[in-house]
Amino acid sequence: MAESAPPAKTQWLQKTVQELVINGEELPEKYIHKDGDGGVLDVPLMEVPVVDLSLLTSSLTSRRGAGETSIRSKLLGLLSVGEKQKYSREVDEIEGYGNDMILSAQQILDWTDRLYLTIYPEDQRRLKFWPEIPQDFRDILHDYTFKMKMINEVVFKAMARSLNLEDNCFLDQYGKGPTMTARFNYYPKCPRPDLVLGVKPHADGSGITILLQDKEVEGLQFQKDNQWNKVPIIPEALLINVGDQAEIMSNGIFKSPVHRVVTNSERERISLAVFCIPESEKEIQPVDGLVNKSQPRLYKKVKNYVDIYFQSYQQGKRPIDGAKI
Repeated sequence: MAESAPPAKTQWLQKTVQELVINGEELPEKYIHKDGDGGVLDVPLMEVPVVDLSLLTSSLTSRRGAGETSIRSKLLGLLSVGEKQKYSREVDEIEGYGNDMILSAQQILDWTDRLYLTIYPEDQRRLKFWPEIPQDFRDILHDYTFKMKMINEVVFKAMARSLNLEDNCFLDQYGKGPTMTARFNYYPKCPRPDLVLGVKPHADGSGITILLQDKEVEGLQFQKDNQWNKVPIIPEALLINVGDQAEIMSNGIFKSPVHRVVTNSERERISLAVFCIPESEKEIQPVDGLVNKSQPRLYKKVKNYVDIYFQSYQQGKRPIDGAKI
């Protein structure tokens, strides 16, 4: 997997997508999917099972909805103020406010602006990228972080129990605890949603991803049986998505689904994704209890998975293919 290591030099776009829209500029060619693989809003609605996480642990209560409402309102406030320019990401940086990392001249860009932040462990936070307006943004995100950490633990224990495994068999592969990154996503109105995607098709490189969707505007679609399906908006619910590293640890039982985000010509869309990721130096592999003569090992040991993820994503490749035996 060494050949997928990030290049020595990358660059960032000088203008955000929001600036292109505000300035009334023509749609840049580098955003257009010329092969006809643009977004389609009118696709079937998929069924998504709804789970009350409070039934899995007494630590989670129905009060969690208040935190979701707060972080949603602060997210809206953040993305509507000029202050965000103070937190622009730098060359060869992931964290901060901006848009796509450019790795090649052939790359098709996503119609989205993003604020990336490392939110856990606390000693890895780079507060120079954490907005100070709205004033209580940092406090709310800090509180939200620990709620997401708890959900990550609850979900992985439940996944283990569903397979008759020891509760911590997946969590033990995380190391001392998950690395958690937050990606605040802003999708401005797009003049050609049939040609432009908010996020190109991909699967997540995380253990799991916890998504707070826009409460009014659809956009997320999952691929099932070679058909795109739109995800419903369920009030006061978080969408939990299995990532590549959970697929590897479960020896392929839990699948990391391919998904994309379509654009909208009439409405902007905002969401917040929290990626829960094993420690980069911690090797992950299929859990021993899921490997036997009738169920052979499907994946090699891997580490530093996310380090090769971003380049693979921009090239339209799935890094998990390199982990398969």
